[in-house]
Formats: sequence, structure tokens, C-alpha cells
Amino acid sequence: MPSLSQQLTDIMTRAFNSLDLPIEYARVNVSGQIETAQFQCNGAMPCAKVAKKNPRDIAQDIIDVVNQDSVASDVFETLSIGGPGFINITLKDTYIAENFKNLATDTRFGISSVRQGQNVVLDYGGPNIAKSMHVGHLRSSIIGDTLRRMCLYAGYDAIGDVHMGDWGTPMGMILSELDIMGFDDDITMEMLADIYPKASTACKEYEQRMALAREATRKLQNGDEAYTRTWREFIDVSVTGMKKNFDALGVHFDEWKGESDAHPYIEGMIADLKAQNLAVESDGALILHVAREDDKKEIPPLILRKSDGAVLYGTTDMATIIERIKTHNPVKIIYVVDQRQSLHFEQVFRAVRVSGIAPEDEMELIHAGFGTMNGTDGKPFKTRAGGVMRLEDLISMAVEKAQNHLNEADLANDMDEVERTGVAHKVALAAVKFADLQNNRTADYVFDIDRMTSFEGKTGPYLLYQAVRIQSLLKKAGVEGDLVVDTCNILDADRSLALLLGELPEYFDNAMKHYTPHILCDYAFKLAQEFSSFYGNCHILSEKDEAVKSSRLALCQQTHKTLVLVLGLLGIEVPNRM
Repeated sequence: MPSLSQQLTDIMTRAFNSLDLPIEYARVNVSGQIETAQFQCNGAMPCAKVAKKNPRDIAQDIIDVVNQDSVASDVFETLSIGGPGFINITLKDTYIAENFKNLATDTRFGISSVRQGQNVVLDYGGPNIAKSMHVGHLRSSIIGDTLRRMCLYAGYDAIGDVHMGDWGTPMGMILSELDIMGFDDDITMEMLADIYPKASTACKEYEQRMALAREATRKLQNGDEAYTRTWREFIDVSVTGMKKNFDALGVHFDEWKGESDAHPYIEGMIADLKAQNLAVESDGALILHVAREDDKKEIPPLILRKSDGAVLYGTTDMATIIERIKTHNPVKIIYVVDQRQSLHFEQVFRAVRVSGIAPEDEMELIHAGFGTMNGTDGKPFKTRAGGVMRLEDLISMAVEKAQNHLNEADLANDMDEVERTGVAHKVALAAVKFADLQNNRTADYVFDIDRMTSFEGKTGPYLLYQAVRIQSLLKKAGVEGDLVVDTCNILDADRSLALLLGELPEYFDNAMKHYTPHILCDYAFKLAQEFSSFYGNCHILSEKDEAVKSSRLALCQQTHKTLVLVLGLLGIEVPNRM
């Protein structure tokens, strides 16, 4: 079922059509001034410009037609004109109640699932083989996993791909370093994390070492058995460590592929680009021009192969798109990568368009870029010693802070150590994830561990507390299973909560449209605040009127279910108690 605002938009659209007004202006939104009206349509003003009439006259014409609609008498309490031509809308409580009854029996909370059978690939995480995961992987992982969950709920067959950095010169650096060391022991993650920085520094300082690394890379990519065997050990050890970190973070992947999986497609792709006269020589390198005449800024050509024969990330990304088309034939691929890589993806997207690899009418390519995570000093987040914090250390720090805040709030004190630790971990993940996701993904944000783990304010722990609080209330009321809402009484104290519950589809659709989870965060926080106000102003368990009590318990249950759903989409798990 559509949101209340969409239901009203449908009614307005019929009126606009009847008056030959542009229907794109028929949109109804939740009013920003709830004391004036519940909803508002501002379409009369742009229509008045087109018709060269007074917007208030246009608004009155619209209201007159709406009042003649067959459903108007059941829907509208008042339709009035405000200001220069706003149409203010207030609904009948009986209509709000009927909408809530329908919502309470809708297992999808009003959100449609019309994209069945369409594949979407999401590229996020992006850790590198042989390197410890650090805070730099946090945003891509959290945002990407949330977008995957949202796509699944929207009906897509969503495939999350970690897309590891497991190919290229860094692998050659480590292999050549092991040759120099004469290393033949078992490979561990600690050993790899120690060797790579040394190898990288040596290659930067000494050209001879870089030459050895390039030769090792060439041999690996040409299938040298010894190097391939060692390289696979790198991958096995690294993936074990990655899975441990991602499991602790509650982030899921369907595929554990890397850049190497695209390697078999590169030569054929380059041959095809040459045949189309798209791949051309330039100073010994092979490039593909992607600039357009109408560009407002310079878009450099995409380098397919350097003069030394090495391929670059752009080449690998193009080949990966070929591999994904053959494997999944997706309707869209979403890259959750730092927005500072926007030029790179612009080049790659243009390259696969002009070459016919991914025609624009067959596949959508989206770079869902994100800003940086900064410390309280406004600079990129570091350890106190100035280094990059390991991801597992950040999670441990968040769990410790969560335990402290549980103590301060006098929560979870009646639990044994195992249960309490589990709750602290859920609170910590809620804190870290919500702090990240509540910001528009393109914005930088400050990682303040004390603020984000607090049970006060717009935080993940606050939302968990409200959800658990509702569950406790329902338990005290003896509610087991879904309540059957035969009748619903909407009184003054109930109205705002019932209206907001009916708007979830609107928030979800907007979040999906722009790939912006912060819209769902805003909704969850508004819902928690609205429930807190409802709880403070209403008798629920002590209500004498059984019909009113039943309606309010149904509102409580629907609020709890909705909060659990939205938090689940954000990758946040609600504990049974706290």
C-alpha cells in the first residue's frame, strides 16, 4: 500500500488532470508546520506561473475539483489555502485509522516489491590482500551493506561483492621480498602485514627492487606455478582475517572476488577495443579517449596499459564489468567507493558506454561516493600515536565505551556476563553504524566515540533503547504475537504517531532513489521521538477504555516492528532486552 502522502498525491493528480494542469506539480508532502496542516501541496504556485493567474485562484480551483472527487468526503477533514497559494490538508481521523488498520496487516509495511528477478551488483568493502583492515574500510563496508539490504527489501536480487585488491604490483612487491628473504615458513597475516610496508618502501627507494617486483608481477600474471601457489596462500590467510573483521562488524558479502577474477577478460577486451579503433597508442602506452565536446572540465583519457605492459585499475574495472555481465547480467552496478575516486569512475563508465560493453539503456552504473571519517580535530581519523587504527581495535574500543554507557544508564545489570557482552556488542555496532549512516554519505563526519555511544540524542543506542522499551511495554501488557486490529480509535494524542507510521514507504523510496541511507536514519529517529512523546502523553497500560487501550497497544506494536525493520535495513540488530 502506498504512503499517505502518495495516496493524497494520487487524488491531487486526478484534479490537476481535470484542470489541464501539469501533473508533476501535484505532489503532496508532509507539512513542515504540523500545527497548520498535516500535509501540503505547493503545486498551485508553479502552475500559476504557467497559466499567468493568481496562485490562490489556481489553488481554489484545485480544491473545488478535489471536493468533487468520489473519495473526498471520506478522506479530508479540511482543505484550505495558506500564504501565497499553499493547499493545506488535514485528514479525517477515521481515514487515518482505516489506513493504520491496513498498514498493521501489511507484512511489508506499505513498501512495494516490484523489482523481482532483477540483479544488482554492489561493489563495497574493497580491502587489499596482505594488509590489515583499518578504519578506512569502515564507511564503504557499512554503507555498502546497508544499500545491499535496501536493494533486497526493494525486491532486487542483490549481490554484494567485496572486490579485493589481490592483483598487480603490490603482489609482486611481496613475492620479490619473500624471494630476497628466502622465506619458506607458513604465511601468516601478521607476517604479511609486516612485509608489505618494508617491500613498498624498498621499491620506492631503489629502482632495482621495483624492477624485481615488476618481474614477479609479470610471472604471477603469466601463471608461474610457484608464485601462484604462494599468492593463493596470501589470499587464504587474508580472507580469513577479513571475514573475522566483517563478521564482527555485521557486514555480509555474497562474493569474495578480487581484481584477479577479471584478468582472463582483459586481453580479449583490449583486442576488441583495438578493433573498434578506440584503444590507441600514446607515448608507448595504450589509452582510450573518453572526453566529450560538451565537457565543462578536462576528462583525461583512460590508460589501459602502461608502456611497460602493466594494466591499471581502470582496465581491471572495465574487465570486471564484463565478468559481472556474464555472471549476473545486472540491471545496475553500484560502487560504494570514496567520492575522491569520482573522476576514475567517470572515465570507466564512459569507456564501457562508448565501447558497447555496458549500453546505457541496458545497465545503470552508479558511483555512490562517500566523504571522509574525521577525528574530533577535524582531520582524518587516526590513533593517538598518529597511525591508522585497525578495524578490530576500533570495534573493541566501541564495545568498551558501550559497556561504560550501559553502566552509566543502569542498563543490563541483571544479565550474566555472556548476555551483557552480547548486548554491549550490539550497542557498539548500533553506535558506529548509525553515526556513519545518519550523515548524507557524501558528507565528511566526525567520529566521536563518546557521543555516538551515548543513550541520549540522535544515536544508535538511543534507538535501541526505545525499541527495547516498547518491547518491554508490550510484554507487560501480555501481548503475544501480532495484535488483530478490528477497530482503531485515533485520538489527538495518537494522531501524529499514526501519520508517521504511514509515511515509511515515502522515506524508503527516497532513500532508494538517491542511495542515501541517512533518510532512513532520519525516519527512525523521528519515529522514536514521536513514540516517546506519545508514551509521555498517553495512558496505555492504565487506559480504562478498552477500545482505546487496544488501539494504542497496536500503535506500540507497529512502532516496534517498524523500528526493528528500519534498524535491520541499517544493519543494526535490536537486543531482546537491555
